[in-house]
This record gives sequence, structure tokens and C-alpha cells, in this order.
Amino acid sequence: MRDQTTIRLLKIVMFCGISLIIFGHYLWVGLKIHESMGVQGIVIIAACCAFGLILSLPTKMYLTFLLMKHEAEQDELHAKQAAAHNSASSTAASTGQH
Repeated sequence: MRDQTTIRLLKIVMFCGISLIIFGHYLWVGLKIHESMGVQGIVIIAACCAFGLILSLPTKMYLTFLLMKHEAEQDELHAKQAAAHNSASSTAASTGQH
């Protein structure tokens, strides 16, 4: 699976997880389903929140992918700058300039 496809899938799963958490909160606070349905309402709310939390776990994976990509780009940039600095230093040293 390509990186773009993986990231798109993670975003979809994250969105579904956060939506389920918000929906569970709405059932609890907005509709007060726990008062009208009793224990079954509480189980429904808990299931929504639990599945939402499970589905929102890829958030950490997504952020880790972004961090790793950023670090790789920074390492590459630093390597290019160091190589340019070293070549400029060696050129100046060979011509006798300081």
C-alpha cells in the first residue's frame, strides 16, 4: 500500500472514531438516552465511546508518519548544507583564502 493511500485510510478511520466519540457524548448529554433507556442506553453510549476511542488510535500512527517524514527531510537538508559547507571550505583552503 502506498503512503498516500495509507494516510488517507488513517484519516478516514480517525474521522469515524472521533465522530463516534462525539455521537456518544451527544447521546449522553443531548438526548439523555441513559435516563429513558436505562442500562441499555448506558451500554449503547459506552459502546459508541469505546469504539470511537479504538478507531481514533491511528491518530498516533498518522502523527508518527508525519514526524518521520519531517525528520527525514530535515536530515537530508542538513546533509546537503554540510556538504556545501565542506566543499566551500576545501576550495577556500586550496586557494589559500581564509
